[in-house]
Amino acid sequence: MLILLFIIESMAITEKSWDRALEKPLYEAWQKSGAYRFKDDKKKGIFAIDTPPPYVNTPVHIGQATTYVLMDFFARFNRMIGKKVLFPLGLDRNGLPIEMAVEQRFNVRLNDVKREEFLKLCEKLLAESSAESIDSFLRLGIGFSSWEESREIGGMYLTDSADYRQLTQETFIDLWNKGLIYKDARINNFCPGCQTTIADAEIEYVEKPTNFNDLAFRVKETGEKIIIGTTRPELVCTCGMVIFNPKDERYRHLNGKTAISPIFEKEIPIRAHPLAEIEKGTGLAMMCSAGDLSDIRFFREMNLQPVIAIERDGTMNENAGFLKGLKVKEARGKMVEELEQRGLLVARKQVTHRTPTCERSKHDIEFIAMEEYYLKQLEFREDMKKIADSTRFFDESSRQILLDWIDSLAIDWPISRRRYYATEVPLWYCKKCNYTVVPPKGKYYRPWKENAPIKKCPKCGNAEFAGEERVFDTWFDSSNSPLYILKYARDENFFRENAPCTLRPQGKEIIRTWLYYTLLKCFLLTGKGIFRDAWINYHIVDEKGHKMSKSKGNVINPKEVLDKFGAEPFRLWASVEGNLTKTDFRCSSERIAGENKTLIKLWNIAKFISQFPKPGGKAELREVDLWILNELNELGDYCRERYENYDFHSASARIKNFLWEIFASQYLEIAKNRAYNDRKQFGASEQNGAIQTLYKCLETILLLWAPVIPFITYKLYMDLYGKDVHFMDFPKAQKEKGKTGINSNELIELNGCVWKAKKDAGMGLRDEIAEIAIPKGLKALELDLKEMHNAKKIGYGNKIEVKLK
Repeated sequence: MLILLFIIESMAITEKSWDRALEKPLYEAWQKSGAYRFKDDKKKGIFAIDTPPPYVNTPVHIGQATTYVLMDFFARFNRMIGKKVLFPLGLDRNGLPIEMAVEQRFNVRLNDVKREEFLKLCEKLLAESSAESIDSFLRLGIGFSSWEESREIGGMYLTDSADYRQLTQETFIDLWNKGLIYKDARINNFCPGCQTTIADAEIEYVEKPTNFNDLAFRVKETGEKIIIGTTRPELVCTCGMVIFNPKDERYRHLNGKTAISPIFEKEIPIRAHPLAEIEKGTGLAMMCSAGDLSDIRFFREMNLQPVIAIERDGTMNENAGFLKGLKVKEARGKMVEELEQRGLLVARKQVTHRTPTCERSKHDIEFIAMEEYYLKQLEFREDMKKIADSTRFFDESSRQILLDWIDSLAIDWPISRRRYYATEVPLWYCKKCNYTVVPPKGKYYRPWKENAPIKKCPKCGNAEFAGEERVFDTWFDSSNSPLYILKYARDENFFRENAPCTLRPQGKEIIRTWLYYTLLKCFLLTGKGIFRDAWINYHIVDEKGHKMSKSKGNVINPKEVLDKFGAEPFRLWASVEGNLTKTDFRCSSERIAGENKTLIKLWNIAKFISQFPKPGGKAELREVDLWILNELNELGDYCRERYENYDFHSASARIKNFLWEIFASQYLEIAKNRAYNDRKQFGASEQNGAIQTLYKCLETILLLWAPVIPFITYKLYMDLYGKDVHFMDFPKAQKEKGKTGINSNELIELNGCVWKAKKDAGMGLRDEIAEIAIPKGLKALELDLKEMHNAKKIGYGNKIEVKLK
């Protein structure tokens, strides 16, 4: 027997049950006291989370609520294992989504309003919406480093603040000085809805119905008619080459000859090229200047001079001849009409076409020649692959998404945009010689409304300058985030000591944008990878596995969940539902509400244990106590290992199973007779041993679950132990486990058989029975089992037997 001195301070829990109303005073106290404020303790290692700043123009949705709760698990656990946790709250208030929300809310168009007036509307919208996001996160129990906007380490930050935008401009200046940024006029992806250039990463492809038109061209040298199919007949005027596959014997005789385009009568060279697909249409393809991305790449490869027929406003220009002034779709219809009248439309059929669209506005993308600034990326693809390989991915499968994107890169990153509410490109131009003025670092510049930082042009001596009016791509801003939170260019000592950032948590759909651009930009600035780990999440869907949408009526509002259930059942659901790095979560009010049962169970167990007063003197542990402590040690080791790898699902599910099936159903039922010791059948030291073990188990469960359900664990731990559970040490791995001969499966099976036999006979659990035959491996529990099941006799056998009479 193990003899221990047992001294514990405890007091009974008075509340009848857990109630969501208990959450509010706790999260308000945490916020007011700055409980989780970052402290730069040099003796501690850092755990820094590059928290994804949500856009504030829309309420927090169920997906954000779930993923931020999971991030809070990571932060709380790492505090408990002795890390200084940097978990900042950022709010994204920059860029196109804000502008689009303003256009919709105030019924205005960006190009129809003066810049100053439009910016004021943006600020008005943002002032109304930011507080709602903060309130939702606060109620969810998320322990950010700070809830107040501040330039201090860990302070809440806004991506449209002067300080954040200054960093964006300074990174641009550094990259400019490194020779990594250049200006070029080339064909770019252009969104007619957003009225700006967008990067390849901002395009999504949608299958849309359209018409496939077979047009009649003729061969100049032979006069023969050739048929070419296209979904974009309005772009015939921009055709630069007709191609066929080198393996296509039907057209080998045409190689080197000339095609004459219908209506426009333009001479076009015919060449063999592997881009043409033998099985697609007639096997002949017209390559237009800017029909799609493959056309653009083809023109670059073949060194063809592009002809652009579409203007920024989505209308056809003078290169389109009789189609000039028409919108693209109108021009398409007019061209088909003209082809029919001239007998040049051979056939027409409806097909589904993979159409490039803007991921934000959903408009079809056009390809327009515009002058923009570019950041070099193509020459760094191998470096980016090395960084992708050296970053730890959770789940590993997400790494390939990044590698595939790097392989697909075809052009450098266009970083300038023709919008208003974003960080301005910090440049001025001499009005006489067009010399580019790059300002010194040290402040936030607004060139469209500020004077140049120099008096005279160093090249020609002119004193008049024009400020740049363009702004940066939103991702050029967003890719600052780990630099900003680690105080890059603000506190070089802190950055040097704490980089790389420990964790980037984010959705898989923005691997090719936010993750890639952050890795790229930070590498170009620092020469290193900026993240140790990347945690990539899937999506939250409805209970049938369908994507949530207002039109389907299946959207779950986190605010309504919090109003109805509180944060704890939602947080527990988020931990046990599944592993979000491997699969979508199915969410419903019923699933969330179901976790209340476990919270009530935990509360009732704690309430039961708290009724026993503080024992004094020696505590003698019986075999069953050693057994449950051994199970507890194994659980603690497992949870620590899983938590360290961001797997809170497996660990939390195992804690839940331990609470219900091992601790409550088995040990507590065995030990409570000894804890009460009404008939004095156990000695005082054995009674103390039972109470000690009950408290030890409860304490460990509260510690293990504290990162997941912070409100109830804080309340119970404070009531029972008088300390803040969130600043206690997480249970350490046990090298030596208590030895016991008890087989857990045998014990569970035995108790189950006895309870079933009594139930089948209509007996109560405390009704007396004649005899139980138990396995010899449970011999050490003879007295405990006899008291537990109120059996007159305990026998032994090769199989379990229950004799009721």
